[in-house]
Amino acid sequence: MQDAVYLDHNATTPVHPEVVEAMLPYLTEHWGNPSSSHRAGRAARRGVERAREQVASLIGARATEVVFTSGGTESDNLAIHGVLQGREGAVLTSPFEHPAVAEPLAHLEGEGRSVVRLPVDADGCCVVPDALPDDLALVTVMLAHNETGALQPVAELAARAGDVPVHTDAAQAVGKVQVDVDALGVDLLTIAGHKLYAPKGVGALYVRQGTELAPFARGASHEAGRRPGTENVAGVVALGMACHLAQERLAVRAERMATLRERLWRHLAVVPGLRRTVPAHKALPNTLHVRFPRMTGTRLLARCPGVAASTGSACHAGEERPSGSLLAMGLAPDDAMGAVRLSLGSNTTPEDVDRAGAELVQAWQRLVS
Repeated sequence: MQDAVYLDHNATTPVHPEVVEAMLPYLTEHWGNPSSSHRAGRAARRGVERAREQVASLIGARATEVVFTSGGTESDNLAIHGVLQGREGAVLTSPFEHPAVAEPLAHLEGEGRSVVRLPVDADGCCVVPDALPDDLALVTVMLAHNETGALQPVAELAARAGDVPVHTDAAQAVGKVQVDVDALGVDLLTIAGHKLYAPKGVGALYVRQGTELAPFARGASHEAGRRPGTENVAGVVALGMACHLAQERLAVRAERMATLRERLWRHLAVVPGLRRTVPAHKALPNTLHVRFPRMTGTRLLARCPGVAASTGSACHAGEERPSGSLLAMGLAPDDAMGAVRLSLGSNTTPEDVDRAGAELVQAWQRLVS
């Protein structure tokens, strides 16, 4: 990535040097099984429990409410299947969830489970109805949209849900904005390590005390019986340190990224007809989602190798299709095809933003001239 400006932090983040430093001893020295009672096992267990406290502290939870998993996808599946096992009733969700939520729900829908999808406004935010369906068994709506960065009204939904369990996939939000489980009113919350400067392959699920959750997999009684399998100790320690760093630096990091995001927007706004998908105050501070006119995002990025970013479109058998999330917002397919997601990180510099903005504008100008 040395030759390109990396603006794809919503896809994944580099592992922070302090996170690497924290996890290395658990790969080389404290390599014991954390379930073992001898000295090596106890050292590994201390690392796991310290990390559990660090994760819990970032989101305002108790350490006993944190379950370590292999990542966001497992956390989402555990939340959905764990709550719904043995429960009748519908699921309320958004029409643009991450596949880690959308695919399990589609599978359940195919088996006869009712899934109700909320309408979406022009800014990419779910519209909360005056009353929720009577027969709900679960509400699951992401906290921040991974593509557009739009922040969703999870707290309002949770307040309307009453005793119905509420889950939110907060993988994109944790570490970027303040996340407090009590303020949100959620019962389950998903964290993915590689979205906040920890390695891939580790995550967590917050489970509010008293929430009934059946294990998705069967095995030994790790993680208080909720997730069997020997813990990924080094990965867990890394996630704990990443959460600790996020808590220490959240306010400064968010303000800095929002400032850089607006700097990038000013560079791009010289393109006639360029549209910003989500207003600044409704989006993640690091995320700028724009739609270039007379151009597909995929084609633009292909002609701009100096910028590493993403589009929301999908390519099937050589045919490019617009993002389903943008179509759910009511955007026309041709408009949606011009989408580019630019997501900044803690290591993004003003010089990076200036270079990326200039290169994107120049690439667009070459292609439409």
